[in-house]
Amino acid sequence: MTPRPPAAGSGAQRVRCPRCRRPVLRQLVGRRAALDVTADVEPLAPAAAYRLREPNRLDWCLRTTADGPDLRWADCHRTGGPCPHPHVIDHQCTAPAAPPERPRTTRKPPAVPDGQLTL
Repeated sequence: MTPRPPAAGSGAQRVRCPRCRRPVLRQLVGRRAALDVTADVEPLAPAAAYRLREPNRLDWCLRTTADGPDLRWADCHRTGGPCPHPHVIDHQCTAPAAPPERPRTTRKPPAVPDGQLTL
């Protein structure tokens, strides 16, 4: 089986969570039905990451490629063998919800005195 070429723009990007401002990894994981993953940056041992899993919180295998960090499905738990790569867990933001932004007004004061019409 020949390996697939990497997709353009593949790999995890280091960004900050918009609510708590902690550093996280963000990547679309998968080729067909990709998941938009936001994971904590701190690497964990595979067994520790597996213990933190919940129904809506997954762990991801963190590989280092020539292009930087890359998140992959952690299917090493099914195979039973030890995974040689560190794992990361989905980010759970504990910060309070950000207050709604006030709408910006772009109205400029008229350039003519009151009562005068502008063309």
